[in-house]
Amino acid sequence: MGYVAVKGGTEAIEASIDRLKYERLKEKSIIEVETILATMRQLVDQVMSEASLYNPYLAALAIKQAEGSMEEAVFLLRAHRSTLPRRYYSRTIETASMFVERRISASFKDIPGGQILGATYDYTHRLLDFNLIYETKAEIERWLEQFQDVQLEDTDELLFFPKVVDYLREEGLFETYPFDDQLPDDVTKRSLSFPSSRSERLQVLTRGQTGAVTSLGYASLRGYGQVHPTVGEVRVGSVPIYVSPPHEAGEDKDEDYYIGEITITEVESFVPVMKEIDKKTKELQFEIGYGACFGQNETKAIAMSILDQCLENNQAPYPTHDEEFVLLHIDSVESTGFISHLKLPHYVTFQSKLDSIRNVKKGGNET
Repeated sequence: MGYVAVKGGTEAIEASIDRLKYERLKEKSIIEVETILATMRQLVDQVMSEASLYNPYLAALAIKQAEGSMEEAVFLLRAHRSTLPRRYYSRTIETASMFVERRISASFKDIPGGQILGATYDYTHRLLDFNLIYETKAEIERWLEQFQDVQLEDTDELLFFPKVVDYLREEGLFETYPFDDQLPDDVTKRSLSFPSSRSERLQVLTRGQTGAVTSLGYASLRGYGQVHPTVGEVRVGSVPIYVSPPHEAGEDKDEDYYIGEITITEVESFVPVMKEIDKKTKELQFEIGYGACFGQNETKAIAMSILDQCLENNQAPYPTHDEEFVLLHIDSVESTGFISHLKLPHYVTFQSKLDSIRNVKKGGNET
């Protein structure tokens, strides 16, 4: 009987997988991985961030395989990531050397180098553009040629800018900390435990589901937390990645190998806090909430900076300041998997509950 049940289950599963493939192919139309890369930039960025694997092509492949399901695409890419060997660690990225594509500050109107709006939906009208239905490749090529002639003629020079917070540190408005060269804790190699380190918190936040991180950051702003920052600087751009020669870590950086660059979003938020100077005196100071993620995902990075500061001040009686509540509920794969497991057979446990209820209805528990 057991063999028949297993055989029947296997056949049903294989039929389900065939039906899944049929649903993807039944319109006899396919989307190329290159097309996803070219036209769904922010979706690709989001999958890479939540999967913690920077590979746009594989992220696009996961999106195609998952038929656009974010949760499934992240699951696929994380599963692939777990099969890859870890051969070395890169040098700490210096974001001050970022090749800036977009840079804004909500704290200051005039910042050194100026505000660079870059590519963003922030200033667009949220109206459906029905012209996109009839868009042709010829029109795209003409528009690109015109844009490149007019808009890109003066952008040959590299755009590097100092950070806004550096000027405030020079005025003594922000505390300066010594450089910490300790290796960060890695939650992909060691299970998260509490209390967690800041490096663990930042890693979980940057891997967190974009909607969940945004929702909890929003909750803090609405009063379910004590952090309401001003965005000091949002940066989007490319940063170089270097690795040290084998067995020479910590030696001369000039000997490092350049292995490529990645695009990231970085946010530094300014959070006013009351610091106790002595038993009778309190002083208003600023602390920094930090957020960073792969690609361009500014909303998530800002929300991450809010939660970073919330978890740094975990004495507040709010859920957004509770590291266990936040960190254990924002992971896409963990939360989706646990919710989805409810679809799996629970025959035995449910029948046990049914028997108990029937027994009570019949008066079986009456004394």
